[in-house]
Amino acid sequence: MKILVVGGGGREHAIAWRLSKDPVRHEIYCAPGNAGTASVAKNVPLHAENIEGIVAWCVDERPDLVVVGPEAPLVAGLVDALESEGIKAFGPVAAGAQMEGSKRFAKEVMQAAGVPTGRAEVFSDPEKAKAALASFGLPVVIKADGLAAGKGVVVAETLAQAEGAINDMLVANKFGNAGAEVLIEEFLDGEECSILALVDGENALLLPSSQDHKRIFDGDKGPNTGGMGAYSPAPVVTDDMLPEIRDRIILPVVRELANRGVVYRGILYAGLMVTPEGGRLAKSGSRINVVEFNARFGDPETEAVLPRLGGDFSRALMNAATGCLSSGDIVVRPEMSATVIVASGGYPGAYEKGKPISGLDAAERKGAMVFHCGTKREGAQVLTAGGRVLSVTGLGSTLREAVDTAYAGVGEISFQRAYHRNDIAHRAFDRS
Repeated sequence: MKILVVGGGGREHAIAWRLSKDPVRHEIYCAPGNAGTASVAKNVPLHAENIEGIVAWCVDERPDLVVVGPEAPLVAGLVDALESEGIKAFGPVAAGAQMEGSKRFAKEVMQAAGVPTGRAEVFSDPEKAKAALASFGLPVVIKADGLAAGKGVVVAETLAQAEGAINDMLVANKFGNAGAEVLIEEFLDGEECSILALVDGENALLLPSSQDHKRIFDGDKGPNTGGMGAYSPAPVVTDDMLPEIRDRIILPVVRELANRGVVYRGILYAGLMVTPEGGRLAKSGSRINVVEFNARFGDPETEAVLPRLGGDFSRALMNAATGCLSSGDIVVRPEMSATVIVASGGYPGAYEKGKPISGLDAAERKGAMVFHCGTKREGAQVLTAGGRVLSVTGLGSTLREAVDTAYAGVGEISFQRAYHRNDIAHRAFDRS
């Protein structure tokens, strides 16, 4: 197959890499790609949000399938534009991508579908939002309604923090139009995890569970980031939970969207909170509640989950895109995985770019897989080009072996002010 992967981060490198491992050899392109995708695909110099340019390229090149990685082009209607030209694409149309593009819309869909989730109210007036805080108690969650690159969520433990987050979004316009409305949401007790579901408009197949690490510092301290690491499977998700997640969360959303005239095809990512036995349940009364939905593969969860998949990945994506998924489309290998993000110093705040990276080959010789998140190549040198620079993944017959392999790879990598967390998968180890 001739396949175009849209995007230039670690998620897209992992997608292109996994496609390159299929039983049949594919002709893979990546727009715009990065220094890492160039090893498994041909990079196309088109930004992921250049809808017109990508569609024009596809009209000329006629790929068999386009796999859209990031959320922004999905929300902007890239899949709609491709389908209007008769080009098959993996990912939801713009109306479906609102499950990520608007937290307000996602809550409305969940409520209509009876999906368990925290209570929330929507505000555009900062004073009314602040006045509502008393009815939620503390801690409380403040969310920007729109896309904010994974940074539009504040878990406020004090009234001052909550009011500050409201001011940032509604007064200071910190997130632009994405923060024109905010959701004040019930804080959910428990442990977070991620489920990626492959959806074909009617049916859904769950990929292996995972858990990411959103905070910048060890011990889950500091501000939220786009994710500092992940591992799979997540022990908090037991086998008996999977049918419940599919039947009470994923499929009701797919059906509710269909009722609204939206055929959802692609990945539906559920960020879940699992309340422990004896813990304080949300107003929904359910142990498993939805924290958020995303309309695409998660990052860094993708770098942890895809190495665990066997079989023909392109067939699974094509079957989802064309409405004909079958149970055999997902094959899970027995190995466990762990992914460690190596970031630029200062991230998620200000950071410098253009720092030379060394040790990439040495990391792979340690058995790790290195997915490039924010890199570029200048001549023979690979340079940093983003806040999250590399995803380093290890596989193992046990989670400890996977984590050790990932950190052995991280230990070989060097660039000025490189930073990584040292406690990826700590929740899983704390259970034992």
